Amino acid sequence: MQPIQVNPDPSSTGLDPKIAALLCYLAGFITGILFLAIEKQSRFVKFHAMQSTAVFVILVAVHLILGVIPIIGILVSFILTPLTFILWIALMLLALQGKQFKLPYIGEWSEQQIGKF
Repeated sequence: MQPIQVNPDPSSTGLDPKIAALLCYLAGFITGILFLAIEKQSRFVKFHAMQSTAVFVILVAVHLILGVIPIIGILVSFILTPLTFILWIALMLLALQGKQFKLPYIGEWSEQQIGKF
């Protein structure tokens, strides 16, 4: 699972596509949805917007479910929170470097979905 270095096509937002891709992750699924709505041209930005939306919706759902489970849920959430933070930073840095890193399952699904936008 190596990140693929791409030459991103220009973004219709007027931003550098690498900056736009980084911003897709900045506020989780909120900025992911925002960039899905406003980006009309760059497949690179659309991919990162879709992956951001999918990843952070899943992580929010997992954290909500774990919050209901006593003791074990708290322990797992205690481990998952720093891992989520590390993933968030890593995805933003990879996007800024112009790399398209596909997370398992979610990355492939995201790539299939961007054709619909």
